[in-house]
Amino acid sequence: MADNFNESPKNWTESQVSTWLRSIGVKEPYVEKLSEEEVDGQVLLTLDEDFLKSKICMKSGPAHLIIQKRDELINSKQRVQEKKKATTGKTNELEKNNQKSAQCLSTVTEGPSVQSPVKGRDVCEEKQPAHDDCKPRPFDQEGIDFIYIKHNVLQPESGAFNLISPCHEYKSFAIAAALDHTRLQVKFAREVLKFAAGCMNIRSNGTIHFGVMDSKGDAGYVHGEVIGIPVEEKDIYVDALDYIERSFSSDKEHVRQCVRPPRFIEVMDRKSTEKTFVIEVDIVPLINIVKNKVYAVRLPNFKESTNKIEFEKETILRRVGSKTEPVIDKDLSEFYQRVKDRDAQREEAEKSQFLCAPENCQDLGRKLTMLMTSGKKFIEKEKWFILVTNKIKPDDLCNIDWLLNTNLFCVFDFDPDSKVSGLCSTYVQHHAANMHFLQSYRISSGMSIKEFTANLHLFDQTSWIFCNGRSDFKGNETPCDEMTWIKTKMTLLRESVSLICKQILPKGTFQVIFLLTSPVEKPLLHTFYEFFTDMEGHEDIICICESETNFQKWQSFAEGSCGKESVNNCSVVGMKMSHINSTLQRVQHAKICAKHLPVFVKGTCLLETHVEEQMCSLEILTVDHCDETSKDVIDEEKEKIEQHFYQGGRVTWLNFWLAEHKYVGKVIERDAYHDASQLLNDALKHNADQIPVHRINIYHHPGSGGSTVARQVLWNNRKDLRCAVVKPSYSVAVVAQHAIQLREYEEKDHQRCLPVLLLMEDSDKEYLEDLRNELEVAINIKQIQIGTLCFILLSCRRSHDPERKCKESPLQNVSVTHKLSAQEKRSFAGKRQVLEERYEPEFILTFVLMSEGFNVDYVRQFVKHLLQDIERRSVTTRLIHYVALLNTYVQNSFISQSHCEALLALTIHLEKVHKQVFERSLSDQAKLVFLHLKDDRTHIDSVRIIHPLVAKEILQQLMGPRQTHSSLAMDLLCQDVLFEHRFGRDDYLSFLRQLFIRRSRISKGDKYDSLFSPLIEHVRDNEESPDKAIELLKEAFQRFHQDPFFAQQLARLHYTYEKFEDAKLWAETAVKLLPNNSYILDTKGQVYRKWFQAKCKAFDHDNISKTAQTTADAVETALKALECFQECERAAEAEMENVNCSGFFSEVEVGCSLLKLISSLQVFAKGTSGHSECMKYLLTNYIPEEIEDVWEPFHGRLKKLHKTMQDALEWISEDLSYFQTDIDADEEETPESPEEKIGHPLTWLAKKFSDYGKYFGEAHSSLLRRGQPVPANLTPFQKRMIIYNLGGGNITSIFSKLTDQKDAVRLLEKILSLYPSNPIKARFGQRDIVNYIVAHISLNCLSPQNLKVAPLKELQTLGHQFPSDKRKCLPSALFLLTLLFWPEDHDTDQEKETKYEIVQSAVEHLDKGYWTKMKDIPQRKRRIYTHFFLGNGNGLDKFVHKRKFEKVTKGFSVSEKRMKWFSGEAWKMPEIAEMLKLVSGWTEDRVVYLEGPQKKKFSILPLYVPSVPHSNENVSFYLGFTFRGPVACNIVVKK
Repeated sequence: MADNFNESPKNWTESQVSTWLRSIGVKEPYVEKLSEEEVDGQVLLTLDEDFLKSKICMKSGPAHLIIQKRDELINSKQRVQEKKKATTGKTNELEKNNQKSAQCLSTVTEGPSVQSPVKGRDVCEEKQPAHDDCKPRPFDQEGIDFIYIKHNVLQPESGAFNLISPCHEYKSFAIAAALDHTRLQVKFAREVLKFAAGCMNIRSNGTIHFGVMDSKGDAGYVHGEVIGIPVEEKDIYVDALDYIERSFSSDKEHVRQCVRPPRFIEVMDRKSTEKTFVIEVDIVPLINIVKNKVYAVRLPNFKESTNKIEFEKETILRRVGSKTEPVIDKDLSEFYQRVKDRDAQREEAEKSQFLCAPENCQDLGRKLTMLMTSGKKFIEKEKWFILVTNKIKPDDLCNIDWLLNTNLFCVFDFDPDSKVSGLCSTYVQHHAANMHFLQSYRISSGMSIKEFTANLHLFDQTSWIFCNGRSDFKGNETPCDEMTWIKTKMTLLRESVSLICKQILPKGTFQVIFLLTSPVEKPLLHTFYEFFTDMEGHEDIICICESETNFQKWQSFAEGSCGKESVNNCSVVGMKMSHINSTLQRVQHAKICAKHLPVFVKGTCLLETHVEEQMCSLEILTVDHCDETSKDVIDEEKEKIEQHFYQGGRVTWLNFWLAEHKYVGKVIERDAYHDASQLLNDALKHNADQIPVHRINIYHHPGSGGSTVARQVLWNNRKDLRCAVVKPSYSVAVVAQHAIQLREYEEKDHQRCLPVLLLMEDSDKEYLEDLRNELEVAINIKQIQIGTLCFILLSCRRSHDPERKCKESPLQNVSVTHKLSAQEKRSFAGKRQVLEERYEPEFILTFVLMSEGFNVDYVRQFVKHLLQDIERRSVTTRLIHYVALLNTYVQNSFISQSHCEALLALTIHLEKVHKQVFERSLSDQAKLVFLHLKDDRTHIDSVRIIHPLVAKEILQQLMGPRQTHSSLAMDLLCQDVLFEHRFGRDDYLSFLRQLFIRRSRISKGDKYDSLFSPLIEHVRDNEESPDKAIELLKEAFQRFHQDPFFAQQLARLHYTYEKFEDAKLWAETAVKLLPNNSYILDTKGQVYRKWFQAKCKAFDHDNISKTAQTTADAVETALKALECFQECERAAEAEMENVNCSGFFSEVEVGCSLLKLISSLQVFAKGTSGHSECMKYLLTNYIPEEIEDVWEPFHGRLKKLHKTMQDALEWISEDLSYFQTDIDADEEETPESPEEKIGHPLTWLAKKFSDYGKYFGEAHSSLLRRGQPVPANLTPFQKRMIIYNLGGGNITSIFSKLTDQKDAVRLLEKILSLYPSNPIKARFGQRDIVNYIVAHISLNCLSPQNLKVAPLKELQTLGHQFPSDKRKCLPSALFLLTLLFWPEDHDTDQEKETKYEIVQSAVEHLDKGYWTKMKDIPQRKRRIYTHFFLGNGNGLDKFVHKRKFEKVTKGFSVSEKRMKWFSGEAWKMPEIAEMLKLVSGWTEDRVVYLEGPQKKKFSILPLYVPSVPHSNENVSFYLGFTFRGPVACNIVVKK
């Protein structure tokens, strides 16, 4: 390579630029990045420092180095050129003079040195810095498909050797090729006949080549370099040989027989689309033709002066060395005398060529096996294969079993008919495949590799890429010829191959097979070159070709890239497809074997492979799972499989299969397995009240074997149920679709199918609920009979307190802990004894630790012993430390092996040590603590520490004296080679991001809820000041390209430590980057809120008197906080997929604090009069003199405070009226969650409304609370504020009195006493009417005989005062209309009809409001709340509040209550049934209708959709009242 640096940098390839960058000391990640950006020599010359820093993200140092070294290189080249010019000036001058004098084409004397490059191109531009040797086309063979590579070099011109081996002569022919027909033919015939006569006269075979450089005098080219010439009409060259008849006076026929017709060998140029050829003419002077003959020739010549063709005098020519020369007169006699000798030599040579011993036959079977297995005994089960192929013969399609059994990642198919009659048509009969084109592999900007692979389903089903059109496709994808393909598809191919090799599949995880079954064309050759370049070598490329003829062209091209020996070593040529098929099936892990599923009638059915692959979101467990495993594989790998499991690897189906068939010991069945099995058996028992989707939860300590228990349940039920594991990367809609398909597959009756047992590992509760909901919807659509169990969701989730979870719901939850029961201890002790007889304890570490119950002291001693002799400064130890850090703080984290190799290779490169195999480069300690994982989908290797507890201990014990968690995290963050590494990048960056951002959540299985990520929490608590944590997050913010969520975390961290100026700066940065995110706007508001709180505390702490001047700054801060929260509210309203109420809650909190501050000012703190002064200021245009100037900027906003606070409180009240507040749904990803969550919103709302009323109600509310009478002179506003203070200000607070307060009756009576004695004439506002009616309904529920409760008629009259235009009604007003006007049994038909019309009109508008409120949020996340049920009483007594049910169900836990309501069991309890009124109706097309209304059918929403019968039936049900309208509960078909 060093030699190549002598060439002009302008002509360097990307590879040469990379080598030069390494030679000047540029780090490998930057080299790779520049290579990805396709920086070749030309681009290198245009680079500047700004480009390197902005586009390549390069630091200033290396960017400056590259530009400086580049400029030095250019300057040195220029100096060399100037020196050359000085020494060769005279020669150049002479050449110029010669060119001027050469006016015509020399014919007689033209030597090989006067030709120049094609079409006068700049020689330097065409010159390639590297020249690879190549072989000439096989001599005189018909049907050879051969190709030359431009700039490759043939062996030097040669003379006669053994008469059979041809001598060679080269002609560049560059100028001649551009001549007119006549001149061209004369020139061509002259050279051919001169060479032919020379060869025939000495009886030697020979080939003359046109388009090959014939002299070192051709500037910029080397002797024998293949250049090629353009050929417009091949006939011109063929017809040129007609000069034979005019050039030879005798034996013309002999010459015709010896001179073969011209052959046109295409020249491939990767940088050009122009078609050029080398023209070759073979001379074969067979003895039976030339015997006793001497040939004299008259060479043709075009005379420019006469413009005519002339023939020279007859001359006898012969080959002398590498030249053709005339036999001079004095040698003629001897030349004739030796004719017989030459004939004898020729005759002997011709005989001997047929007597050569046959070549030894290669062991092609072994060669093929070794190439496919990479030298192992079997083809690796997890290895991906990429197939590149052209048209396959129909006869060969019956011999592709080996391909069907191969793990095909994708196929580059150059056969346009493949889908109709080729390989693809056969393949899709057995496997699922996705049809793609090259353009499908264009990744759009902003899309991650993970998203791209998921979008194309790359790791689930084979991607079939039609590279040259598809004949059956109706879109615009037609096949094209070679040159058109190069112009239109070449770039797409390059991008596709680069994407796969450089970003999707790491080196070593895949092999490329070129299966050449038809003549090879250029596009296929280009494909080889792209793979060879992007894979950085040929080690993982295999060529399989039955026909040696087809192989020739391939070989000649491939040798130009990787040499003759390499091509031969990676090619299997001459083996029939049937032999290939048979040979490879012997070394495949598993044979093609039928798979079966259990069926309802207790038999089994065949599961077709392509059907299984179509259900790609499920890993289906079949009855005969793993039965296809060959005996040889079992014998070879059973110990390795068992050891990997007991070392800490996740259990595989093969572990269970080997144990079941007694190849290895039994897998221990823990107590939790028996508990889960019992719950499953109970669920399977037939029950008329059975819900269609049942759920069992396994909660486990991290690393305690929960996944093993769950998979054991599946394995042992696979013959009785249809079992599958859900792949978490798929949406619930896709999973539900595939689960339904699995349930119904090959079953006759959809009502009679086996239940499907679905395992979900580490899925959050939201995903589980969504899946259950999707499955229920699908079951309803399919009208499965009620009471049929269709699916059992087995959820396996980590938890730091599994036993508490189990106690909460013993009928649904199972716990797996590190602690072993007495029975388990006995089982583990016995198993450990057996295992230790076969394995060293360090090779079954996790099992040993588990058998010790993960005792803390035992783990500590084990790690201490392990790290005793570790080389603390080695790169391997650093790798262990990094992995331990991630495994400690980020659950289920790992580092890809590719990342590890990158880190180790960097050191290896610097130490100038050759890169070794990954495992060999690890220290002994790393080999023990690293567990090697393989991704189920991608098969990409990764490592983690054998157990989280071990990782935590290693992290601590490896710490140096000055090392901290923050310094280690900073090292990891700044580790460029890991951060920039391409493969597995999405996962790595995701884990790194979680390390700094993801907060702990009990709901996610963590130990506690945290304010920051566990790492940041640790750094805050253990490293004295927050500075280290701030430094970490600042660096992360920059590393993650200024991610706004890191800026948000920095704002939170700063305000936590009261660094408010910095917090403000970071919050504004986050908002600038993501201006419409309600959560980030909330954080900005929290900065000002905390700042305001700190300023308020300072008044008390520093004894500062509160005046207008001293408080102005605090008031301004509070008002800024309110502005931010109002922005947050507006953003939250616009977000269709999120519910973020935090802005409303925070606005009220800050408003209350601000009111408290204002009322404590000296001017407003003078008892009752001061408070009156304060209210006067806030509610009227009045401004006290003391604050007029100082607070001048605030007056307008402060006077609106009471209104904005009331609006926020009303919004919260309305929201809480719609939806249940006790839904324990998991939160979103941590950046997308509110700053401060309100724990008990109903209690909070009641308190805040009360506080609000207290501030604006002066001192009267406290008098009322003490039992004193209400002053007569109160204004309506003051009365309203007192009502607010007493808890009567909104529907939610009033209803909450039904459950929360003991003195609720007294308070409600006082609230009602504040309203006018004749409310109908008072003309209330809409909110006042709502609050008044709700207070009466609530009082009646608590004290049914209370005389202060107004009769229903009076309340109905008030209800008529609501706006007649229902669009203007508040949702609470519409809700009350459905209650007040629900018909009574004693009403006349006319009265009932009138009331129904009012109710139906209200329901119609309620439903519209409900959908506005719901946005695009799943219903299960915002479940509608039922406030009342229709009871058996009359008047207000007919409304039964949910509170009454609590007395009946108070003995149950929260989750058990939910289960009873959810399953419908609670409705059957006699105490509840007595309270409620059963109403009648019917169902029609799955819609429930109420019996009663005559004019218009009244549809009632079912509270639980699956309870609606599929057929049209008469039904009965209970009625509930919600803010969406009446709902039907416990729907039962009437007998």
